[in-house]
Amino acid sequence: MTFDIIPIDPLVDEDLATQWIEVQKRSGEADWGDDHSAWALAEIQGRRRGTGYSFVDFAAVQGDAVIGMAAVAMPVLDNTHLALLMLHVDPDHRGQGVGTALADAALGHIRERGRTVVQADTETPTAATEPAGPRFAMKFGAKCAQTVFRSDMALPTHRDLLRRFAAGEGVKDAAAFRIDWRLDEIPDEWLPGLAVLEQRMSIDAPQGDMTVEEEDWTADRVRENLDWARNAGRRIVQAVAFEGEALVGFTQIEVSANSPTLGYQQDTLVLREARGNGLGLRLKATAALALMDELPQVTTVRTWNADDNRHMLAVNADLGYVRTGVLQVWEKTLG
Repeated sequence: MTFDIIPIDPLVDEDLATQWIEVQKRSGEADWGDDHSAWALAEIQGRRRGTGYSFVDFAAVQGDAVIGMAAVAMPVLDNTHLALLMLHVDPDHRGQGVGTALADAALGHIRERGRTVVQADTETPTAATEPAGPRFAMKFGAKCAQTVFRSDMALPTHRDLLRRFAAGEGVKDAAAFRIDWRLDEIPDEWLPGLAVLEQRMSIDAPQGDMTVEEEDWTADRVRENLDWARNAGRRIVQAVAFEGEALVGFTQIEVSANSPTLGYQQDTLVLREARGNGLGLRLKATAALALMDELPQVTTVRTWNADDNRHMLAVNADLGYVRTGVLQVWEKTLG
């Protein structure tokens, strides 16, 4: 089989980019069926208009058809040793060297840019018996740096139970903390506190053996991250916890216009100094209630948690999450 590997620009090459993102969708469907997760083209384009990463994208083309895709994201604000790789091959063209050619092109570019560590994710359903993604990663000499459980929560769920969780029922010092939330419009006065929480997220959340450094977050970076999501058609539920006037915890769920029945759980963090007060459970219950009230079309919330994050896994179990698969983060150090 003959094909070519070419660079593409999703902001310019609309036809190729549409096919390129469809490859990711078909690849996910082949492994997960209706439970696949995928980016929409508008979301990919929104990311590439941002300032936090430098991107390069490749397509495997056969004639006029895109049969494989690779995307490389390189952080520019921090972790400048790192490159993040996403790669998918159309299910009808797997096992024919397309993935290898895409990986070679991507790794060559990453080396040229002076990045020394590559990370890529594979995601495998719980019932899978012969996962291809991990085999492919190991073929390139990558090692598993972190294992993450993927879980889903069905909505609507028990509203009274969520209300009790959100109120901190049974927590001795529940009244010392105030929980608030917003849909889409996040107050400017929250942004500095959210920046602190995001920065702490980069070092306090379990990182396994990943080669990562503390991220540098500012209020402007938080605003840009929120704006790209909204401009790409995402709805955002943001729940926060206050102790006095200080933000001490947050959680965020985003709902893509491309999959309006599915909520993607984003970051959740409670500052170390405020832990032990049930805030993680209160925040997630508050966000779930907001989804049920404001976005009732959402029937599933999907989350990913490190296998050693026992506290958050216990919170998810209380809320009714069911494990559906395993995500592995693979790392390769470039010589």
